[in-house]
Amino acid sequence: MTILNRDTLAIIMVGTTHVIDMGGKNAFIHYETDDRAHMLLPDGTRFHGLWTLLDDGYRVEWKDGPAGAWKLDHTPGAIDYLDATGAVRGRIARIDFGDPQRLAA
Repeated sequence: MTILNRDTLAIIMVGTTHVIDMGGKNAFIHYETDDRAHMLLPDGTRFHGLWTLLDDGYRVEWKDGPAGAWKLDHTPGAIDYLDATGAVRGRIARIDFGDPQRLAA
């Protein structure tokens, strides 16, 4: 288990969309800039908000939605999203460059 740090997160997050496997259904998070993000949940719910990198993760505040702190945990062949309690909430299925799902629109 290796929690990814700020420098690594900046490379794999800013300007990308994470496709997150949440038990057979996908969520999408587009990190548009170093402070704006957009999310589409498997049930169709959309959020837009502000995020910031921390030394060992990031914090997000969704407009009209929840706020939370997250960490990304790397193990060989996988990167998992961990919530504030350390529970795995999803696994990155792939990372797309840009915003192919048009979440920022």
